[in-house]
Amino acid sequence: MKRFGRGFTAALVLIFLMGLVACSTPAGRSAGSVIDDGTITSKVKTKLLADDRLSGIAISVDTFKGEVTLSGGANTAEQKQLATEIAQSVKGVRGVNNVIILKK
Repeated sequence: MKRFGRGFTAALVLIFLMGLVACSTPAGRSAGSVIDDGTITSKVKTKLLADDRLSGIAISVDTFKGEVTLSGGANTAEQKQLATEIAQSVKGVRGVNNVIILKK
């Protein structure tokens, strides 16, 4: 079983560890940042759904590198602004792009 020396085994371990460190998405993000964005998205959605002033309004939430994008439709400018404020209140949000359209 001792066909290879300790140096060879150490080299294999080093190559394996370098591969783990280099893991990233096609967009160049680490697995941790993808999970963080998913957590932010979930928290924003939960807060939006919990607010009675936004009931019946479908708002989509996407997060990329801490930047939240809100889309969908709102009945009033106040609802649109409220959605922005709610998203900004979530820990980890770096900015909010609100592209919600006001319904006529």
